[in-house]
Amino acid sequence: MAAIGIYGSLGRMGQAILAELAPAGARHAGGADSGDDPAALAEAADVLVDFSAPSAIEGHLAAARAAGTPIVIGTTGLGQDHHAMIDAAAAEIAVLQTGNTSLGVTLLAQLVREAAARLDADWDIEIAEMHHRHKVDAPSGTALLLGSAAADGRGSPLGELSVYDRVGVTGARSEGTIGFASLRGGSVIGDHSVVFAGEGERIELVHRADSRAIFARGAVRAALWLAKQRPGRYAMSEVLGL
Repeated sequence: MAAIGIYGSLGRMGQAILAELAPAGARHAGGADSGDDPAALAEAADVLVDFSAPSAIEGHLAAARAAGTPIVIGTTGLGQDHHAMIDAAAAEIAVLQTGNTSLGVTLLAQLVREAAARLDADWDIEIAEMHHRHKVDAPSGTALLLGSAAADGRGSPLGELSVYDRVGVTGARSEGTIGFASLRGGSVIGDHSVVFAGEGERIELVHRADSRAIFARGAVRAALWLAKQRPGRYAMSEVLGL
């Protein structure tokens, strides 16, 4: 029975993950939050799950590397410096970083990638997401994940295609770009839609999260899978064998 340690254990996701450990046949190795020693938890766990904050990533990765413990990172709002840290850690330990641990979103990203690869650039791609009023980053990590999948399908980096702001007289939409729209309000857990708009027809791929339990279940499944992997950087798609 694998022992899973949780960084950010007192948060909403940390508590949801804790509730999913026993049903998945996993053991709780403990939790660590702001002010706690991340190294002690890394030593006690067979695999770590991190849903804390971007500012804590560096310390958590250092603790995981020192202990040789695999780590699943579901924290969103990461920058290029965080991804560089993750790449460096992946040379020594197994690391799975994702903007969304939902198995449904993982499959949605695969469908988006395939659709973008098969449809020409004259099909416009727009990604819309809505979350609760307390979410602090935009676009969401899931929206960026879906945007990256669409860009992969188009054979280009997302940074070359993404459009995040449309204010005032913006002019006509540029062909081949991927647009983002972020809505915030109420208690929405997470709604995401990817629209492929062509001349006279439209395809919409949608995922709606009704419970945080879906992310917790996916995170636990990813952790149990990652505990058996060699050092390297992994994605949720590999957990599903996609």
